[in-house]
Amino acid sequence: MINMQKYRFVCTLTFGDIYGQIIVWLVTITLSLASALALMGATKPVYALVTVGLIVLLSLPFLLFAFVTTLLNHIELLPFEAATKKDAMSRSIPQNTPLEATS
Repeated sequence: MINMQKYRFVCTLTFGDIYGQIIVWLVTITLSLASALALMGATKPVYALVTVGLIVLLSLPFLLFAFVTTLLNHIELLPFEAATKKDAMSRSIPQNTPLEATS
């Protein structure tokens, strides 16, 4: 009989890993809105709406690709060792303490 080894699924993604991607996309949206405002004064304001829609439509797949690849890079499959179960979990998973409200 084959001895099947168990694996543990760990995601180490933090907000800091995607923070730069969010900032870049916010800058992209801000620039598209600025260009839309500049085109509003033109004779055909429909161009403004088309510009914003086109920029958002073209930048969204790149943002989605960046998020998904970043997430996949932070997924780990670690071998599960029954003897050191608690020790292995405490080493690989960061322990965050919850915030408490004080009065």
